[in-house]
Amino acid sequence: MAHEPTPGAAAEPAPEHDPQLESARLKERLYAAITMIAVAIGLAGAEHTTAPAAAASVGATSVGLWLATLVADAQAHRVVHGSTGGVRELRRLLFVSSPLLLSAVGPLILIGAAGLGLMDLDTALLTSAGVNVAGLFAWGCSGALRMGGGTVAALVGGAVDAAIGTLVALVKAAGH
Repeated sequence: MAHEPTPGAAAEPAPEHDPQLESARLKERLYAAITMIAVAIGLAGAEHTTAPAAAASVGATSVGLWLATLVADAQAHRVVHGSTGGVRELRRLLFVSSPLLLSAVGPLILIGAAGLGLMDLDTALLTSAGVNVAGLFAWGCSGALRMGGGTVAALVGGAVDAAIGTLVALVKAAGH
């Protein structure tokens, strides 16, 4: 039996239909992609990196970012609203921040393949970075198309997003 909203109460949109929630979630996905590019490039450039060490770095980065985001968002909510927000706010935080954890899946699969001897570790790490750059390109194309641009605008938007994301990742990787 479907849950019916209380008469006179505003229906709460499903998370996948709330533009502000989706925007916040996409922001986290893009930030996570840029971070994973930086981690992968940094690990690929490091001498004597092993698959287990690379997996630990990727996992720790992902979990660390996720936990930092949860703490920062919860603290910001308490300061701005004067309350914890309860279960509803916690569900929102978990939904929005989950891409920070999911960003590690692809790199971990490729690192695992390297650990099994199916590919070189540097190849796995650079492939992971390349996949994330391609993702940034795709999101840039999607954004340009969504704003009414044609094919050329989409390709330019994708190239700009991929280039900016890569530059930011390279700066982050150089700093570590």
